[in-house]
Amino acid sequence: MNSLVRSLSVLALGIFSFACATNGKSVEHDEGTDSCLYSQLPFEMPRVIRPVFPDYEVNIKDFGAVADGKTLNTEAINKAILEVSSQGGGKVIVPQGLWLTGPIELQSNVNLYTEENALILFSDKFNDYPIIETSFEGLETRRCQSPISAVNAENIAITGHGVFDGAGDSWRPVKKGKMTESQWKSLLASGGVVENNVWYPTEGSLKGAKACKEFNNPEGIETEEQWNEIRPWLRPVLLSLAKCKKVLLEGVTFKNSPSWCLHPLSCEHITIDGVKVFNPWYSQNGDALDLESCTNALVINNVFDAGDDAICIKSGKDEDGRRRGEPCQNVIVKNNVVLHGHGGFVVGSEMSGGVKNIYVSDCTFLGTDVGLRFKSTRGRGGVVENIHIHNINMIDIPHEALLFDLFYGGKAAGEETAEELAGRMKAEVPPVTEETPAFRDIYISNVTARGVGRAMFFNGLPEMPIRNVHIKDVTVSRAEKGIEISQAENVTIENTVVESEGEMLQVKKSKHVTVNGKTYQE
Repeated sequence: MNSLVRSLSVLALGIFSFACATNGKSVEHDEGTDSCLYSQLPFEMPRVIRPVFPDYEVNIKDFGAVADGKTLNTEAINKAILEVSSQGGGKVIVPQGLWLTGPIELQSNVNLYTEENALILFSDKFNDYPIIETSFEGLETRRCQSPISAVNAENIAITGHGVFDGAGDSWRPVKKGKMTESQWKSLLASGGVVENNVWYPTEGSLKGAKACKEFNNPEGIETEEQWNEIRPWLRPVLLSLAKCKKVLLEGVTFKNSPSWCLHPLSCEHITIDGVKVFNPWYSQNGDALDLESCTNALVINNVFDAGDDAICIKSGKDEDGRRRGEPCQNVIVKNNVVLHGHGGFVVGSEMSGGVKNIYVSDCTFLGTDVGLRFKSTRGRGGVVENIHIHNINMIDIPHEALLFDLFYGGKAAGEETAEELAGRMKAEVPPVTEETPAFRDIYISNVTARGVGRAMFFNGLPEMPIRNVHIKDVTVSRAEKGIEISQAENVTIENTVVESEGEMLQVKKSKHVTVNGKTYQE
């Protein structure tokens, strides 16, 4: 290679380091593993309580369920769940077989256990999913009922070895640019309608899209008739858990969700352990996990392959989120692999209730658009603070290894042009109010990345710079661009190496930025 590869080397800063030695092997849950998870955390956090169930079980076949892939088993499965809950709790067994069903509603003290080779396929008929009051993308709205849901339940679990398929391809719009020519032709042959190079499954889905001014929540839809007309647009999350306590998801696979896949909202003591999530890379809003306004959570030993953000921390959007006032807090994210996604680990953009006390360690990102992604925008409000990230490996990241973007406009990395971003940043600087988001006190250490678009990009607000970010022990190789820091204060980057053919370091409109022992400010 004839071009010169330049290196940026900087010194070391002592930052909290946490390791739980497993020698690369999965570890069964026991008291030792539990202790390891919590040892030397940089914040106080109670141990997450896992649910415990009585020794009582039923089989869905005993309630009339038929594994022929044709019979709709909604009533049989829900009857089995209600029976176990009414008896004080226990296990509902889904044996091997192909089980077609509509919405499943979990009840307190029930473990929905799936045996090997159990495939639960959710109906692709829109009318099987009632339109309900719910929350989506941080706002109170109406959507179709989720394929799996629970509200105000306690001591619940989905465990075992089975697969839950959300029939998402029947719901989701698809952008032409995300498909090959042959895939696009095949999609058009299946029916649906196209507008502006986006395929919609029905006219009602397109009508719902046109009713959305920002993100995916429709406006101006008032009557039941109007809501029913856009039912195909009201894509549910695959798993919705709202205001539940002592929740366990373990061992099972969730795939092909209509929109977000796993959405715990306002839950306490939740464990997601050894779960797999697979969504097509082209899936609109195909997030793997959106942990929203939850307290005391473990996200450990999982594999995520997402069409949007993979592991995402949220707490509501704008006024709705601030009114709810429930931060997402006390969360350990450890030993996870992300195969694809807009971001590997993400905070925002709906973070209006605040995010704090988050520890992320020992995670691998393979080809995510961005590695570590923090995003928000004016109007959100909320404070993101006390975030600790350690021991992250990532490869083939087309955009940033580390991104702070407080001018987020709703598009994925790479979808927004430089001109669009510059246009939004030219707006008049407003005063600091409750609508101003704040990101501060973030500690990142021991990160290795190879093959990235840009090593780091800080893009804070002029009225609220990104503050107190400490980065150490980072190696980034084969980066197209180096580090750009704009509108930040008190940033320390030490013992870090970035190899790039592009400009190594840009510091703009920032104060007290220390790199390689030298302080920059503009």
